[in-house]
Amino acid sequence: MTNTLLKTPLYDIHVAMGARMVEFAGWEMPVQFAGIVEEHRHTRTACSVFDVSHMGRLKVIGAKAESFLNRICTRNLAGAEVGRSFYSHICREDGGILDDVIVSRFATHWGIVCNASNRDKIVAWLHKHAQGRDLQIVDETAVTAMVACQGPRTLELAKELTGNDLTTLKRYHFTVREFGPLQIVVYRSGYTGEDGFEVVLPAALVSYLVPKLFGTKEQPHPVIKPAGLGARDTLRIEAAMPLYGHELSEEVDSLTAGQAWCVEPNKDFIGVEPMRKFNAAGLTRKLVGLELEGRRIARQHSRVYGDGRAVGEVTSGTLSPTLNQSIALAFVTAESAEEGTSLEVEISEKRVPAKIVKMPFYKRPR
Repeated sequence: MTNTLLKTPLYDIHVAMGARMVEFAGWEMPVQFAGIVEEHRHTRTACSVFDVSHMGRLKVIGAKAESFLNRICTRNLAGAEVGRSFYSHICREDGGILDDVIVSRFATHWGIVCNASNRDKIVAWLHKHAQGRDLQIVDETAVTAMVACQGPRTLELAKELTGNDLTTLKRYHFTVREFGPLQIVVYRSGYTGEDGFEVVLPAALVSYLVPKLFGTKEQPHPVIKPAGLGARDTLRIEAAMPLYGHELSEEVDSLTAGQAWCVEPNKDFIGVEPMRKFNAAGLTRKLVGLELEGRRIARQHSRVYGDGRAVGEVTSGTLSPTLNQSIALAFVTAESAEEGTSLEVEISEKRVPAKIVKMPFYKRPR
């Protein structure tokens, strides 16, 4: 184990564009360029590019890869057509979430995108359960890059830049494009609540292709701008998208995390039995969205109170740039989780009035 931070293939570009770099999950990553609020609002109104190369990119190769992953993942992958992606969880035997991942069906293999902080853990988990099977597990994180283009003008601009119409590509589907002998994979997905796509490309193509996307500091693209981890976080909170280490962890099961839609309880996967029991018995706590009075921000682990007693804690919070409203995600007891319930959040030893509201906080116009 080394203390040296990893650098993505876009690192030099970020530095040249004036990014403020920070440590994140063992990587040196841009937290902001022009400013978090400005980047957030630009993503909601135009198009931003995020470097997400720190996330793990794995391949599972072999004739039995589908049945193997169907046992590992909460989502039903059986019979998936080539070009389809699935959001799924990978869980422990007791139902605790090891990671949330995107699993994709290619013609010759399956791909997995996992969180940077969990990559070593997920690779080890796959190897452990692949023992005795004719499977290859390949980690391609170091030899590829991944960028996310997000915002309402993204698909229009993609057609201008590449000549390809991505509007025909359905959500959670992907296409493979040839670039000479190299392949570029374009996914219609994202983590901001906006439309857009994510691109995985060989690291060798970054210095050539990425500046074409948003230009340079001296000659920036008139519409597309780079954005950092700060805006990515505020955007995903508005969209009520969970983040590992906040809403998701090994101490939380998929149902409690409000992610029952990505669980197929009628198939056999690691962790299914505890989840069936949780479902039958009823959940003791639930993930809810909160709107707080005033402009103070609720941070992770801030206590939540109802009728004078502690009923839960905040997992994520921000002052929403889109809504101009203090919002938070929190786990609260099941009996306190009804929409419209009045609660209080403790911030700096003061209790701030809050109300449970429907999630997501923000939904993009259709």
